[in-house]
Amino acid sequence: MSKLEVKSAGPATSVQDAGRFGAQRYGLVPSGAMDRTALVIANCLVGNAAFDAAIEIGPLSATFTAHDGPLRVALAGATRNGVIEGKPVSLNQTVVLHEGETLILGPARRGVFSYLAIEGGITGEPVFGSLSVTARSGLGSPFPRPLQAGDWLEVGTATASPHEHGLDIPLPSAGPIRVVMGPQDDEFGDSRELFLASDWRVSTTSDRMGYRLEGPRLTHNHGHNIVSDGTVDGSIQVPGSGQPIVLMKDRGTTGGYPKIATVITADIGRMAQTQAGQTVRFKSVSIEAAQAEARAMYGFFLSLPGRIERERKGGFDIGALRDANVAGAVVNATDTATWQSQATEGNVP
Repeated sequence: MSKLEVKSAGPATSVQDAGRFGAQRYGLVPSGAMDRTALVIANCLVGNAAFDAAIEIGPLSATFTAHDGPLRVALAGATRNGVIEGKPVSLNQTVVLHEGETLILGPARRGVFSYLAIEGGITGEPVFGSLSVTARSGLGSPFPRPLQAGDWLEVGTATASPHEHGLDIPLPSAGPIRVVMGPQDDEFGDSRELFLASDWRVSTTSDRMGYRLEGPRLTHNHGHNIVSDGTVDGSIQVPGSGQPIVLMKDRGTTGGYPKIATVITADIGRMAQTQAGQTVRFKSVSIEAAQAEARAMYGFFLSLPGRIERERKGGFDIGALRDANVAGAVVNATDTATWQSQATEGNVP
């Protein structure tokens, strides 16, 4: 086994997998990755099981150093700059972090959460079947809290491989976040239409427990208190302020505010990747449509191993371009066969 040292991390950096299930009736929060699709992509690239634990990195920067052997890692999710010893790290591609090398990740530029998966996974003692951190409850492993500078994680050592791999992942849709209305949407009268017709700004007070939305005030027909009942990921509660709250992975298992709608499973990751200050709109869909989208999402997960491609080592090699006699002869700068230097020959698949 190798080790990964946390040199720096923002407050929203933690170990997350698919979450813990089967005990919500006891008040146990599921937690898990905010963007499950990005978690699966990162794990698939390094050969882990789809929902293995990875490091979820929030909107701020983070830095990690490899020890006791090389690590093969992959980064997926939010777009951010990354470098290893000055060399850029691409999204949705594997890269080896050699012993003593440091991976520096900048703040998120597009999206919020990134997932750093390590080949061989993260070693920890499952808590109710999961390593996922729930900071408010002090649950999770190997640390029952967000990661911080000075933490060391025991992780898998990179296997010998002559090639790295990548996935060509399309950008997510920019359309409305799809919801199924209810279960208490009949408590809102005309505010149902107002909810669907309005732009909602994600508040800076949002976190893994819930995304607070700012917009027009929604009104209740019979007050904002109901007998507490169960919640799910994506439940949209409306408290007395009339400003909706989208419940996320660290939500409570029950709640006493009416729920006007529920974000469909396939769009929870998109909702999670909406930055504070950005706006979203909601679109009502049927339960059948939501179920079809969930099946399509899991079908996409199953298709990922077949989509992996060997990383191409061609392209713009600065050293080779410097050596090319581009002033004395016409060449195609995007065709490595016309200007490949001796130093890089053999690296093109």
